[in-house]
Amino acid sequence: MPAYIVWNVDPELLSWPISVRWYGLMFAVGFLVGYEIVSRMFRHEGAPERWLGVLLLWVMAGTVIGARLGHVFFYAWDYYSVHPADIVKIWEGGLASHGGAIGVIVAVLLFSLFTAKRSPLWTFDRLVVPIALVGGLIRMGNLFNSEIFGGATDLPWGMMFVRSREWAELYYGVACHPTQIYEALCYFALFGVLMWMYWKRNAECRPGLIFGVFLVGTFMSRFLIEFIKNDQAAFEQGMVLNMGQCLSIPFVLAGVWLIVRALMRPKVKLEFPNRFAPEPAEKH
Repeated sequence: MPAYIVWNVDPELLSWPISVRWYGLMFAVGFLVGYEIVSRMFRHEGAPERWLGVLLLWVMAGTVIGARLGHVFFYAWDYYSVHPADIVKIWEGGLASHGGAIGVIVAVLLFSLFTAKRSPLWTFDRLVVPIALVGGLIRMGNLFNSEIFGGATDLPWGMMFVRSREWAELYYGVACHPTQIYEALCYFALFGVLMWMYWKRNAECRPGLIFGVFLVGTFMSRFLIEFIKNDQAAFEQGMVLNMGQCLSIPFVLAGVWLIVRALMRPKVKLEFPNRFAPEPAEKH
């Protein structure tokens, strides 16, 4: 029995009558499930149902725009500074999770300012729960795309990504770490912890605690796994810490600060009417 796995899965789930890729399916499933989770949280705490659609639009826009600009500025500015018109060609690929995280943060700040008119921590503590799930599903999408894998390994779960040009050029005949699975498992475990904190431990009564645990869990996992992951850009070769690790450090530190802050402050008393707040009556 060979001590490796040959990964030869077609990234397309369907090719006719329309093309449906596993990556897009994972992304869509994550948003749909995430919407349902946040909907139950809003109902549980009596937030207006109308906020759900507004928040979804902000988050989708922030995720896509932020992830694209993150790739442009963090990993490929040498190219896009010369070809700025290609920045909008998102269909050609090129998204960065750290940029997506920044985009979501900006989206939540705007949602909190213009719609909820509450502290952004209130929104973050609820939104990051399904985001952990989405992160895991996106990494599974990367697996189906045979991308973002790690270096060579002789572990029995090492994979030969035979559909990957990068693997064929750098590792042909050698199994590599399936770092997409490593990250996905970390994010799925984090999702379970955050759900437990919200529904079983009422951690939302300590503003910023759930958000802080999310930041530490997400970006510490990313920081550690980067040690065995392939460089995402040529300029990262020879760096002690690559770009992904450098970008993860501020998020981890912010998460630690939020956790300490939340635990040192008294709990906030919350009511749980388990129904959406009624819409305000129209003025005539």
